Amino acid sequence: MNGPDTWRRWALSLPAVAVIMLFSILPLGVVLVYSFLTPGDFGNVKWIFSTDGWFSVLFERNIFDDTIGLSGANLSILFRSIILSVLTTLITLIFGVPTAWFIATRPPTQRNFWLFLITIPFWTNLLVRTIAVQEMIRSEGVFNRILLALGLIKEPIQMMYTDFAVLLGMTYVFLPLMVLPVYAAIEKFDFRLAEASYDLYASRLFCLRRVILPLIKPGVIAGSILVFVPSLGAYVTPRVMGGGKSMMLGNLIDLQFGQGRNWPLGAALSITLTVLVLLALIWYTRLTAGRKERDHG
Repeated sequence: MNGPDTWRRWALSLPAVAVIMLFSILPLGVVLVYSFLTPGDFGNVKWIFSTDGWFSVLFERNIFDDTIGLSGANLSILFRSIILSVLTTLITLIFGVPTAWFIATRPPTQRNFWLFLITIPFWTNLLVRTIAVQEMIRSEGVFNRILLALGLIKEPIQMMYTDFAVLLGMTYVFLPLMVLPVYAAIEKFDFRLAEASYDLYASRLFCLRRVILPLIKPGVIAGSILVFVPSLGAYVTPRVMGGGKSMMLGNLIDLQFGQGRNWPLGAALSITLTVLVLLALIWYTRLTAGRKERDHG
């Protein structure tokens, strides 16, 4: 009886397995193979085994004395990508949790309206949303005009093409990805627990730290992952808001496949980005698995 059932289940899962293999595993395998080849003269690759692509991720060779040192440009972009992604996650968390709490505490008839306002940005293209932020902070933008009109500044503040601009743009773009899972967790929260903690003379801070946050932790972790992973590989927002001055890992990968014509290095950087994302997902899995074990224990 088990034999036919097993084969039937495998047969039903074959379309999904085929899609995953064709559109996920196979392209990733091609990128991995390219990372161990030799750059072509005008792009593409030569089918000659080489580890120069991986070597160039972290190191560079001096063209004058052939000495080896750390690749300052690649490492600075890598660290900038990680730091900006972490900061984006923290800022969206700071603004996302109160926003989700506000929506979850509205009357049921009003919640859909507030969720509608949160999801409106998803109706437009990412590039359009990024340009909208650009129009707010550019030298002739809304913020500088207001500050000039109020007499708080004498000349426009240069905010574009800085890490601040990239951080602001990614925060705006990814904020809904934090709000929605946190809202889902808060909506299931039993508010009688908070009332009980107040009855036991707990302060608001103690109630938040020991009662509310532990119970909405799954939503916070899920939102953090949903923000951190796409921001780490962001391309459009750093391209528009940072220009060539505040590049991130996605822009560096595009540069190697484009103007740099170093496909093995671009492939090695792509695999590095994938590994960083996998590490974040493993961390999330271990956190959620540990929580489930404590709950069942």
